[in-house]
Amino acid sequence: MKIFHNLKRLSVFILSTFLVFSFLSGCTVKENDPGESTENYDDVINIGMSFDSFVIERWQRDRDVFVSTAKEMGAEVNVQNANGDIEEQKRQIQYFIEQNVDVIVIICIDADTLSEEVKKAKNVGIKVIAYDRIIRDADIDLYISFDNNMVGTLMGETLISSGIGEGDDIIMIGGSPADYNVPALEEGFIKVMEDNKINIADQVHCDGWRAEIASDYVYSNMDKISQADAIMCGNDNIASKVVSVLSEQRLAGTIPVTGQDADLEACQRIVEGTQLMTIYKPVDMLAKQAAECAIRLAKGENLGTDKTMNNGTYDVPYISLTPIPVTKENIDETIINSGFHTREDVYLNVPE
Repeated sequence: MKIFHNLKRLSVFILSTFLVFSFLSGCTVKENDPGESTENYDDVINIGMSFDSFVIERWQRDRDVFVSTAKEMGAEVNVQNANGDIEEQKRQIQYFIEQNVDVIVIICIDADTLSEEVKKAKNVGIKVIAYDRIIRDADIDLYISFDNNMVGTLMGETLISSGIGEGDDIIMIGGSPADYNVPALEEGFIKVMEDNKINIADQVHCDGWRAEIASDYVYSNMDKISQADAIMCGNDNIASKVVSVLSEQRLAGTIPVTGQDADLEACQRIVEGTQLMTIYKPVDMLAKQAAECAIRLAKGENLGTDKTMNNGTYDVPYISLTPIPVTKENIDETIINSGFHTREDVYLNVPE
């Protein structure tokens, strides 16, 4: 009886152990089920983002806000940097197509050379967003940017407010002519100049937004520069090179200089008195809204805009944000109070 009792207990133990391992084994198979894993992966929205380069300071901020916003909403972002090489940007877009991402966001190098790449993406059902720079003759799903014509208008109006008037001479040192934002900006600026009978003494462009072209121009045309009443610079990076040469010639602060993007060094120059103004673009707002729109497009949802812009062939959905002029008078309100830059950083070189 004792032996029988022990055998019975052993049988119960073996049976119990078998049932426990069977249960655990069943759970393990379910957790690693390929079908279930694939379904979860497919639920993740994948976004490819190709930047022109990170030479312009603000692009790093755009990237960080876009990526963090997308991740908060459950999306993954693959960021690529084309380093100003249009062929590299084309390869990056092709890579995104091969990866079958849901949305491609492009900060284009050349507005006229990506229509074929966009077409390839659209043919396989991938949505395309032109971020801050329009892509010409391409069936893009959204163009989101600031009102670039207004940027130029605000530059011109700020110069007028500073005392530039009829008969004065202005030199324009613009950005890349391949960037479609540049002619839009210059159109707004030139109209203000014409309305106030101000002369455009000379006009040049920095191909590829290479700011060293601006410094070379200033060095080579110091006779024109020294006679100019103001210098319109296409962005703050260009303005930095111009002001640097003016400083060497002891002219910094005597010739008003404009810029855009509210780079930290530009804000420092404004409070120091060597740059008249910049344009603040709330890029946090732009990047956040672009990320939200990318996810809406991936889900097939409406973007909620009835505004369009013609890119040469198509009327594309367009979302525009309002730029803000920044001078010494309102820099605390627009830049510091908004948290874009800290007071300590902006006034770093200004004695208390």
